[in-house]
Amino acid sequence: MRISAVIIAKNEADNLQVSLPRLSWCDEIIVIDDNSTDATAEIALSFGAKVFQRSFDGFGTQKRYGVSMANNDWILNIDADEVLSDELIHELKHLNPGNNCNAYNIPIRHVFLGKVFTHGKESAYKHLRLFNKHFGNFDEATVHEKVHVTGSILTLKQVILHYSYKNLSHYFTKFNQYTDIGAKKLKDKGKRRSLIACILGFPVYFIKHYFIYGNCLNGWQGFVWSYLNAWYHTVKYLKLYALNKSS
Repeated sequence: MRISAVIIAKNEADNLQVSLPRLSWCDEIIVIDDNSTDATAEIALSFGAKVFQRSFDGFGTQKRYGVSMANNDWILNIDADEVLSDELIHELKHLNPGNNCNAYNIPIRHVFLGKVFTHGKESAYKHLRLFNKHFGNFDEATVHEKVHVTGSILTLKQVILHYSYKNLSHYFTKFNQYTDIGAKKLKDKGKRRSLIACILGFPVYFIKHYFIYGNCLNGWQGFVWSYLNAWYHTVKYLKLYALNKSS
């Protein structure tokens, strides 16, 4: 089972210095670099990765390009801010897929403000991250891209650690980008939401993330994460409201 790891990156030099050493066992590492202005390409090359430059036009299309550059059938899709645990590396090295197994879900464990989330939804949410490219690929979604495969999908036991944000400033940089994209996507689908519904949605989202999803068990970081997620949904719909009012 020969595996190509595929990563898309934009100014990810710091993260790659942590994530790439955990991929040294792979048969190939592909990095698709969106014209980074830091040392992303140099760091990737120093760890033996093959680097291809491509301007970003959406997560789905960027990752599809990465898959097309891979020489091996099996694709391990990893984000630059994700780190494979020792246990997961061992599990991956000893995989023996059956005749009809064409993909694997891998649990992802959230790390936020130095806290590894061991409770709730963020402690082990499953993503399809390993697949045979002859039986599946990414769709072309601009954001929230997915892999679609034929054949059975199994789930691995061990986890990827997701260091999604360096700090709160980094969070809000991504926050603005993703709420912009999310609002536009909703508008393109013809969605609408009243101003009062946008405002009243905040406590609902907070209760869902903090209590129902179990982040109340993840310390003060779990509270902050729930609070910010509630604001994310609120701002996304407020931006949708503004887009609809201006059109």
